[in-house]
Amino acid sequence: MNRVPEDTGSIDGLTHALQGVGYHAPRRLATAVFLAMRLQRPLLLEGEPGVGKTELAKALAKVLGRPLLRLQCYDGMEQREALYEWNHTAQLLHMRAAQATSTPDEIEREVYQARYLIRRPLLQALQTPEPGAVLLIDEVDRADEPFEAFLLEYLGEYQVSIPELGTIQAVAAPLTILTSNRTRDLNDAVKRRCLYQWLDYPERERELAIVRSQVPQASTALTEQVTRFVSRLRNQPFANAFQRSPGIAESVEWAKALVALDTLTLDPEVIQDTAGILFKQREDVAALLPMLDKLLEPEPT
Repeated sequence: MNRVPEDTGSIDGLTHALQGVGYHAPRRLATAVFLAMRLQRPLLLEGEPGVGKTELAKALAKVLGRPLLRLQCYDGMEQREALYEWNHTAQLLHMRAAQATSTPDEIEREVYQARYLIRRPLLQALQTPEPGAVLLIDEVDRADEPFEAFLLEYLGEYQVSIPELGTIQAVAAPLTILTSNRTRDLNDAVKRRCLYQWLDYPERERELAIVRSQVPQASTALTEQVTRFVSRLRNQPFANAFQRSPGIAESVEWAKALVALDTLTLDPEVIQDTAGILFKQREDVAALLPMLDKLLEPEPT
């Protein structure tokens, strides 16, 4: 069942609505989303993995009561996987059945009809009726430059061209969110068609609110310890020791794991046992262990 859309007619209303589904957006991010909706422009989100880029699209779909369509990008992605492909089996069956009664020109016109299209996320987003879809183009930096060039028509005009059918324009403008982990720079032509926002690791108070909303079973003391510990990992003098600092997703998963282990307070043993939730590289886990005593020291008053 779709969620009933909430009041998103102001930045404050949008911020409140997102908080209602567990997404705590800073004001600058809520402003960027509000403008993307008002101006009907795609929004490009860049930032480290785990800072909440993908989760924002999911939260917006819930808040706005729109279907979420996700296009997961990867190296070598082809247009047919993003836009459409023809149902060749159905076309072949129709051609065989029509051979006795139709001319070749008639058969060709009949097999290139919309009912033989297999719609992929971009075309689905354009053909979603009011109020439109939320389209997540996830990790666009993993795709290659030809795919970026293919996206330009959609991003700039909310339309696509299908040779056999012509130009297809949006029934209702999709709210389009592109995410990038910045493994490479995107083409300037893509960036010019989008509003832009960089997502950094959250301030501790915001992360504390996120963990509390996502892991309500955790005690107040434990959530404070988790967010303080993870915040220290991301800041000097500790941050340079790691290839990648834990994101919000890791903080939430770690808190869930600690609750499952009936943990009341952090200590070196439980951190060692669960370090694989915070870090996904052997070298990072190895770098963490000698630092535990310093990381667990009380903050100066």
